[in-house]
Amino acid sequence: MTQKPSSRRKDHEIPLAPLDRILHQAGAERVSEEAAMVLRDFLEKLAREIARESVEASRHAERKTVTEEDVKFAISRVQRVLCANLEIAALTREK
Repeated sequence: MTQKPSSRRKDHEIPLAPLDRILHQAGAERVSEEAAMVLRDFLEKLAREIARESVEASRHAERKTVTEEDVKFAISRVQRVLCANLEIAALTREK
């Protein structure tokens, strides 16, 4: 028995509704679908980069299991890069 290919492809891991709620909790009166989509795309890229760094840290430690410490380490590395990029962007805008 063969299965029919799904007509709906799952392109994203994070649904839009929770992001809409987060934006409303932050004080937004209305949120466009495009705004939620941009936030989702950014957060998914960020999560993938943290996951990649976490896996790399666990492999460096010769482990198959990604630990809480690996994820925290990865977050700190990604956070440093993001902050540095924000500082560079701010400096280039000032000129």
